[in-house]
Parts: sequence; C-alpha cells; structure tokens
Amino acid sequence: MFSFVARRVLQMIPVLLAIATLTFFMIRLAPGGPFDAEKNVSPEIRKNLESYYGMNKPVYQQYFDYLGRLVQGDLGPSFKYSNWTVNELIAQSFPVSAELACWSLLIALLFGLPAGIIASLRPNTLTDYIPSSLALTGISIPNFVLGPLLVLVFALSLGSVPVSGWDGWMDRILPSITLGALYAAYIARLTRGGMLEILSQDFIRTARAKGASPLRVILKHGMRGGLLPVVSYLGPAVAGLMTGSFAVETIFQIPGLGRYFVNAAFNRDYTMLLGAVLFYGALILLFNLIVDIMLIWMNPKLKFE
Repeated sequence: MFSFVARRVLQMIPVLLAIATLTFFMIRLAPGGPFDAEKNVSPEIRKNLESYYGMNKPVYQQYFDYLGRLVQGDLGPSFKYSNWTVNELIAQSFPVSAELACWSLLIALLFGLPAGIIASLRPNTLTDYIPSSLALTGISIPNFVLGPLLVLVFALSLGSVPVSGWDGWMDRILPSITLGALYAAYIARLTRGGMLEILSQDFIRTARAKGASPLRVILKHGMRGGLLPVVSYLGPAVAGLMTGSFAVETIFQIPGLGRYFVNAAFNRDYTMLLGAVLFYGALILLFNLIVDIMLIWMNPKLKFE
C-alpha cells in the first residue's frame, strides 16, 4: 500500500505542473489585465503596480518566478485583495466551501442511496419508476436554475429560510439542497444499477435459500458489492461538489473559495485564479487516490498495483 500511495503521489507532480503551466499561459492570453478595471490610475502608478507584482518582466520569466515560489508553497499575493496573499485567502475561505460540500454530500447520500436501493428491489414497478423519475428530474435541472427556484419558493414566498449568508444552521439548508440534488440523482441511479446486478448473483440466491431475511441479504450481502459504482463515483462527486459550488456560493452570497474564484476570473486576479485552480486540482487527485484505496478494500479482487 505504501508503494502504491508513493507512486500515485509522484504521479501527481507532473499533472499539477501541467495544470499550472496551462493555466498560467491561458489566463495571460485572455483579453484584459488585473489593473484595467482601476479608475484614474496615472501611468506612473500603473508602472509601479506592474513592477511590484512583476508584471513588467517577460512572460517566461514571470512563469519561472512563479514556479520558484510554488515549489516553496507560496502562491503569491492577490492582485485584487491588497495586503492578502492567496494562501491566506484559501485558508480563510476553503473551510466554508468544505462545509458546504460535506452537507451537500450528506444530503446526496441520504436521498440517493435509499432511492436507489428501493428502486432495485422491485424493478419495472411503481417503486422503481418513481425514484428513477425523480433522479432523472434532478439530473436535468442545473444548480443555477434550482437555486433561484428554491429561493423564490422557500425564502421569498414562504419566508421559512434565509435568502443568503453563512451565519446560522438555517443558512445551510438551501445551498446544500441546491448543490446536493444533482449528485443525489446520480447516486440513486448508480445504486440502482449496482444493486440490480448484485441481487441477481448466485450467492444472493444462496443466502435467500438458507433463510436469510431480506434486510440481511441487502445490508450484509448486497450492499458491499452493489455500492462499488457509488464508491467509484465519490471521488469525482466530492471534487464536483468542491468545484461546483462556484454558482451556488455566488447565488447565496456564501464567502467560500468558489466565490473568490469567480471574482478572480472577472477581475483578472492572476495569482488567485492560479492558486484556486492548483488547489482544486490537488484536491481532485487526492480524492481519487482515497477512492481507489477504498475500492481495493471493498473488492478483494483488486490489488495495490
């Protein structure tokens, strides 16, 4: 296991280097610059700003300077938020995004797993059609449409929950449902497919023939193999919950990393944009590694190779 993890960690280095390189040059090819939005800036002040942030150097030299700081773990100062570094902004905002992702994942699992299991018990019946239809509806509605609809109904019309903010537990409800609904739908469909395949195996029929109760057959014999597709999906799902929170955090005015990322894209905050992309890229690779380890633990046929 140690050699497996070590190999995967070493493989992350060139991937992150490629992400840093592509992002660095792509954002500089985009029109506009970090100081274009500044009003009434004299040429002298603009020149001093470019000198302070190293923007007056050739692009290739800026690239190697950034790589030198990146090796030391320094993501540089933010162009938009003065007196703040990208490291400080990520450390301050990421816990909010992580909490939102955790609540959303909990909602996705609480609704998706039971719906998929119930649908698999009696396929092609009403108990299968209803959860499958709800799952298809959840997949079809994007979160930037579902969010305003939930705000319109539950916040503005009924007044039962707050519209925006991140102060009390009530503020977590609508954003978590908005972000988790799509993944609950995917989890339900994956659970249904996996459980249908496992419940038709010979060892399940043997367990039933020995007198095992339906609940024991599902929980002990069926779920370990039937949930393998769900576990495989959890890596991309968690990464999607982290990166997919951009629109949700903007809709509900949540002070998470996604909101900083969106503002950095609009304001051409090069260092903040680069830092967020690299941070999310490292998270995705890490979650995929954790999921691979879980799959090997759940499936004895797989090995650390």
